[in-house]
Parts: sequence; structure tokens; C-alpha cells
Amino acid sequence: MTDTVRLGIIGFGQQGSMYAKFIADGLVPTMSLGAVTDLDPHLREAAASAYGVPVFDDYVAMLESGRVDAVVTCVPHYLHPEVAIEALRHDVHVLVEKPAGVYTKQVAELNDFAASKPDLRFAIMFNQRNNPLYQRIKQIVDAGEIGTILRSNWIITTWWRPQGYYDSSAWRATWGGEGGGVLVNQAPHQLDLWQWICGVPERVFAKVVYGYRRDIAVEDEVTALVDYGNGATGVFVTATHDLVGTDRFEILGDAGKIVVEASKTATVTRLTKPERELSAGMDLQDVMRLFAGELDAAALYTQETIEFESAWGAQHAGVLENFARSIRYGEPLLAPGADGMLGVRLANAIHLSSWLGREVGLDFDADEYLAALNARIAAEGTYPTRV
Repeated sequence: MTDTVRLGIIGFGQQGSMYAKFIADGLVPTMSLGAVTDLDPHLREAAASAYGVPVFDDYVAMLESGRVDAVVTCVPHYLHPEVAIEALRHDVHVLVEKPAGVYTKQVAELNDFAASKPDLRFAIMFNQRNNPLYQRIKQIVDAGEIGTILRSNWIITTWWRPQGYYDSSAWRATWGGEGGGVLVNQAPHQLDLWQWICGVPERVFAKVVYGYRRDIAVEDEVTALVDYGNGATGVFVTATHDLVGTDRFEILGDAGKIVVEASKTATVTRLTKPERELSAGMDLQDVMRLFAGELDAAALYTQETIEFESAWGAQHAGVLENFARSIRYGEPLLAPGADGMLGVRLANAIHLSSWLGREVGLDFDADEYLAALNARIAAEGTYPTRV
């Protein structure tokens, strides 16, 4: 066994080439670049020239070469489960790019196969879990510092994409080629963080518009209301046509509140007592003083502002390093691969709710969703339907 984990990159496009550079620049100390696979001969030549590693046009050949200990799947969304299963079948550790897949049925197959290989590491590139701001927010929530969550709201519309972006490749924003729009391509990190921090909802009702402000088949405007089953609710709003864009995440608890702006700064309010106790302890005179702005805020709450410096690329590089250290030293994974199901399942439920026009449980029928997806793929008439 070498001192470093030899990573094979499957797909040397924007993401794959970025990971290669991180490794070459020493940002991932426990990892080295073992080999690269890409169908494009020009990209293979670029990888070989820049990094002096073996290159392949067939990822299975790379898996069988003995050149890699682990791989990362920088391939189209539909291929993530297929490629990851093949890697695990060859006893190679695997880091899956987000999303874990397009529909829950294929992700369940991947998770089941990974569970049959307990000695191998299976992770997903949820790099935002390595963002120190969101790690701190999760610590605060998990420790009960704002009490029981009552409501959460995330408006994340910083995904503006002009029509030229969608026109750049025939597969973009298609059901058969990409599997969806903003929920599948741009917002998976927020769908993951939302559930990672606030918990997994039970039901969702969604209003989704397809080709609302762009000439595309898939969703570019989403409003989803989720129900956690205990009275708590959440709202998720995302779009790709807001030129200015907003990124605001609010978590209201019965003992405080967190407001995150632009994924950079969080304001944490901690009540001196649970909200109902404060309410019960106020008489009419206190209420009048409150309305007049005369009540001492310090008697009600304290506030803290949290902000971290985060160098570009550090979050991705940190997930790669965590993956490598988990392989070499058994350290816990920041983002276990099985967690990829959570975001895919919620995105599927949002789609299905909008197609059916009703509330959908997160335990929806995977075959029903796949049939509805396949109907849209067949209507496009470009790509084969899925199984």
C-alpha cells in the first residue's frame, strides 16, 4: 500500500480537471493522481501532458489496471450510480459527484450494492458540508441552542443562467440528458444542507414551472413547502432567471433563530428563555413597553454574528482529503455516499408533487416517479427511457 491514495478521475472536464489541479498543488496531502479516463482524446492528451499519468478511454480498463485505489465520478448525472457500482465491484473506493443519481430507484441500487461492500469507502461530493459556516450552524442546531425547529426557509436564486448556457449543449436542461433542471443541476447542495441541518421532511407540496423564463423542458422556477410531521414546516425557493439572486437561509426555533446571508454570514439569536415562557411572563405593561420599543432587548435575547474565511477550492479539497484519510486511517466520512439519497428523493418528490398537483410523501412509489420521468423522456424523443 502506497503512502497516498491513488485517485482515478473518470471524466476530465471542468470538475475532474479541477480535482487534478488540487492534488498537484498539494491541497490533498493524502492523495495522489493515479490515472485519468475520458472519452475525448484531446482531454486525455491534456491530462497526460499536464500530470504525466496513465490515461484511458474506458473507465473499466482503468479500474482493472491496478493504477488506482479510488475513483471520483465526474460524469453525467444518470451515469453516477452505474459507474460507482462498477468501481465497487472492482473493489475500488468511490467518491460520487452530486447528485448521487437522477431518480431514487437507481440510487437505491447503488446504496444497496455499496452496503454489500463494507470494507470500501463510499462517499459523495457534498463539499458544502465542509463549509465551516454550515458546520458551525449544524453544531448550534444539534446542541439545541435555538431549541426545537419550528420553521425553516431557504431562498436560493443565485443560479442565474442565460439562454446561451442551455443552448451550449444538446443534453442540457433535458429530461433524457440531464434528468431535470435547477433541482438536479444547481441546487443539490442546498437540498442536502437543508436536510442535514434541519432534518428530513415527511411530505412536500410543490409549485414548479417548467420552461418558465427559458426555452427549456425542465424546471427553472421552484417553490416547495415541506411538512416535518410535528407541526414544523419549511419552504424552499430556487430559480435560474434571477439576475441579481438571493441566498438567504432562516431557521426559526422555539428558543432562537439563525439567519444566513449569502452563505457567508450567520446571525444567531438566542432567547433568554423559550419563546412561550417569555410570552407567558409578559403583562399588559410589558407589552406596551415592547410596542413602544422601550423593553430592554438584552432581557429577551442575545445575538452573535458568525463569519469564516473560506479559500476557493478548500471545501472540495477538504472532501477529497477526508475521503483519502477515511481510506487510509479509518476517519469518519464528512458525507457518506448513502446520504446522496436524501437530496435525490426530495427533488423527485418535488417534481412528482408538481406533476400530480397534490402533496406527496417522501415515501412515494419509486416506480410511479420513474414512469412519469420516462414519459417525459419519451416525449423528447432523443434519449432512451430508464429502468
